[in-house]
Amino acid sequence: MLTTPKSIVEAWKYRELVKNLVIRDLKVRYKSSFLGFIWSLLNPLLMMLVFTAVFGVMMPGSAVGSFPARYFPVFLLCAILPWNWLSSAVMGSIQSIVGNAHLIKKVYFPREILPTAVVISNMVNFLLALIVLFLMLLAFGVKLTMVALLLPVVIVIQMVFLLGVAFLLSALNVFYRDTEVIMEVLLLAWFFLTPIFYDIKVLSPRYERLMYIINPMAAIISSYRVVLLGEGSLPAFDFMARTFVTALVVLLIGYTFFLRKARLFGEEL
Repeated sequence: MLTTPKSIVEAWKYRELVKNLVIRDLKVRYKSSFLGFIWSLLNPLLMMLVFTAVFGVMMPGSAVGSFPARYFPVFLLCAILPWNWLSSAVMGSIQSIVGNAHLIKKVYFPREILPTAVVISNMVNFLLALIVLFLMLLAFGVKLTMVALLLPVVIVIQMVFLLGVAFLLSALNVFYRDTEVIMEVLLLAWFFLTPIFYDIKVLSPRYERLMYIINPMAAIISSYRVVLLGEGSLPAFDFMARTFVTALVVLLIGYTFFLRKARLFGEEL
């Protein structure tokens, strides 16, 4: 079995294949779709409208915490877009190995390329949807500060975290095919445990701390909001560092698990 550093080097040599898989995934996703990639923009907007109607109109100002209540629609969008990236990457990566069984049996290539391509293709959708977010920020009069330059850092942290989750679940699904069904339920619970339509600051300090410990997405969502809506407030360095280290640990665990199981994929598929 290849060691982790050697596997990373080998996977890098196949980066052209990753690119082709990402392009294939994007083409398949929008094939036969009337609106094509525009769904990437409409989907978060529709979700934002629904949540705004429920929590912004029926319960105005109850969930934004330290953020100005007038920003509620963009407050939502700052969380919905990263969440959509997570949910689509998680569900897509679960099937990435099993769904390409025919390819794995015929051609040798580093198997980790498959979940990696899923995470990257969904990141492309996320980046496209950011156009809508920036237009909404402009429409709501949110003035971006120099702190917004930290946005790529938050994106990289989420990318690292998602790769770890994708490696873990894609390998697990090869041996336990009910992984997808279980994750559909867990994702629903994860959604409500993540501060999507509320600010984590509205929780008591005890539960806020607990949320950050058990749910890395809570810290990532909070980072997006501080960077884009914090009106110049810098995210705490130790907070960002802990979030990055957590994402790195998830990646290390997921990738190590994946490499250990990869040699058995051929027998199970």
